[in-house]
Amino acid sequence: MILCTLSWLLGILLLVDIVVVVLSYSMCWYEYANNCPRLMEQRFHFKNLRMTGWLILQELVFNYITVLSLPFGLLPQRQKVDTKGETPVLLLHGLFNNRASWFWLRIALRRAGFHNIATMNLSSWHTEERLTELVAKKVDELRHSLDVERVHLVGHSMGGVIARNFVQRRGGATKVDRCVCLGSPHVGSKLAPFALTRLGQNLIPGSEFLSLLSKAEIPPEVTMTCIFSNKDNMVLPVTSAALPWGTNVELDGMGHTGLIYRTAAVKATLAALTATQSAG
Repeated sequence: MILCTLSWLLGILLLVDIVVVVLSYSMCWYEYANNCPRLMEQRFHFKNLRMTGWLILQELVFNYITVLSLPFGLLPQRQKVDTKGETPVLLLHGLFNNRASWFWLRIALRRAGFHNIATMNLSSWHTEERLTELVAKKVDELRHSLDVERVHLVGHSMGGVIARNFVQRRGGATKVDRCVCLGSPHVGSKLAPFALTRLGQNLIPGSEFLSLLSKAEIPPEVTMTCIFSNKDNMVLPVTSAALPWGTNVELDGMGHTGLIYRTAAVKATLAALTATQSAG
């Protein structure tokens, strides 16, 4: 009975995953085809069909893995961040995920020599200001326990926007060294209304929250890196994931969730955290 119920549950999750990925890519195609009609002439070329199939397949797999990992993010944390003097990395997940979604990147960070890696759960039902307060509290905990002045922030999707809010509007500029955003809709996403939550509404292009964030002072103390995919199926248009200040790294061949799994995105994240900062 338990196995039968579990099988049904896994099947439903897979069906929802397929619907979300296919519909999101369909809406992206609709938007881009309307903006550039000549794309219609190439829509049935074998190369484009193969690329589309590969994008959908990998995003299905990454989404499914992420959903299956969610229960582990609800377990008590056993992570250790106790190498004093080493700048910690705080990972901030995206909408409707939890800290378990970072398992692959955490492995990569540890292999790269990072010892102080922290994660936290960010509720999708709280306001952006409440989440920013929680991030601020966690940052101070890490700074005091590790005897460091600053931390590194890495945020995926919504997590990157919350990181920016902390850095630009909530006093985090002097507490953050490097901020890395992965597929974060800094200018919003036209798919945000489907999120149905307060946070989703705040990610609609032109929202009051994003307008205030865009007008906020740019912190010269923080090294900002925006890593995004030109095939992102959740950030529409994909240029919304770039910022006019900081460093923008455009990748290809992956969807939204793929940014926390694919090798190119992981390498870009590690490079952003370890690159020598310029004197200016």
